[in-house]
Amino acid sequence: MPGCRGASHLGQPATSVSHQLPIEIVAHCIHLIRGEKVLLDSDLAVLYGVTTGNLNLAVRRNRRRFPEDFVFQLTAEELGALRLQGARAKGRGGRRTPPWAFTEQGVAMLSSVLRSDRAADVNVAIMRTFVRLRRSLATDEELARKVDRHDREIAVLFEHVEALLGVPEAGEREAVGFRVPGAG
Repeated sequence: MPGCRGASHLGQPATSVSHQLPIEIVAHCIHLIRGEKVLLDSDLAVLYGVTTGNLNLAVRRNRRRFPEDFVFQLTAEELGALRLQGARAKGRGGRRTPPWAFTEQGVAMLSSVLRSDRAADVNVAIMRTFVRLRRSLATDEELARKVDRHDREIAVLFEHVEALLGVPEAGEREAVGFRVPGAG
């Protein structure tokens, strides 16, 4: 499955999936749609070891647990964009409806609907992945702030050096070169 690389071997039963499910595999399943980090129903089904139909049926039977900020159905445009990104295979014609996208809260709610040991273990792995992604983003933002502050300090340093050396400002410099008499 292109969207969730490396997860195809997870169809076998396992006693502790969270130890066998590397964060990198889960991270490949996460997409950014509508400004939210989400996992698609078909990717979650592979991770949980259930069919997409059964996963969606469990959600439909428990609709009160899945408000719009927990799960939403992709539009045709969003699905097309995923296909262009190579995130979704065109399929073999088995899917009749657009996929459902689960936010982090929606994935957490799935553990109350899918009550197997495997579902609990997969949820632990998915939650750890979301936490690691948040930490990584926070570290990247902190680094960007430090670089920005460093750039400003360097600019101020150059201004002081130019003032000490008496380098004229951009508009104050004399023209360099020669002029041809009579040329305009």
